[in-house]
Amino acid sequence: MLNAVKQSWLTFKSIFTGMGVTIRHFFGPSVTLRYPEERMELPKGARARLFVNIDDCIGCNLCARACPVNCIDIETVAATKDVDLGKTSTGNPKRFWLTRFDIDMAKCMYCDLCVHPCPTNCIYMVPEYEYSEYDRSNLVYHFSNLEPEMVAEVKEKAEQEAEQKKREREEMMRKKAEEKAKKELEEKKKADEEATKNEKENGGE
Repeated sequence: MLNAVKQSWLTFKSIFTGMGVTIRHFFGPSVTLRYPEERMELPKGARARLFVNIDDCIGCNLCARACPVNCIDIETVAATKDVDLGKTSTGNPKRFWLTRFDIDMAKCMYCDLCVHPCPTNCIYMVPEYEYSEYDRSNLVYHFSNLEPEMVAEVKEKAEQEAEQKKREREEMMRKKAEEKAKKELEEKKKADEEATKNEKENGGE
């Protein structure tokens, strides 16, 4: 009998305790958000979608190297001598065209490891978490601002300059080889003349 009364008391106590919590929240301020009209503000440092300020990117590839799942794909082309790409907002000189800067958010593991190595702070996570897609290819975000025609022109100019530098280097190496051969020939000729002179002097004795 005593045990039954004790169990009944514990049952009613737990019920009243739970109801007390419910009643306190019932009369308290509402915390429900009317999504999607209202959205919860993400806390500082929350990891969500990656964004790249392409104007501040110097094409150093540090973010792509840091990514453990290879979700960042970068292609750069060295700027030619006649082009000044300027500087970033942090004062870093820009020496490369960014012909491709893609991030595949379907592969991203939100580790934030790509953010910290960036010397210009151009890659960071934004508080955006609504980017579901039916097609996975739509989760690849393209940040390069170059048109296909511009990319082709940049690559062509870079190839021409590289070819010109190669020819100049080959010409310089050829001239150095000729100068070396000429110098060796002169040294050999001088040595032969010296040997002939010594032979004559020894023969006269």
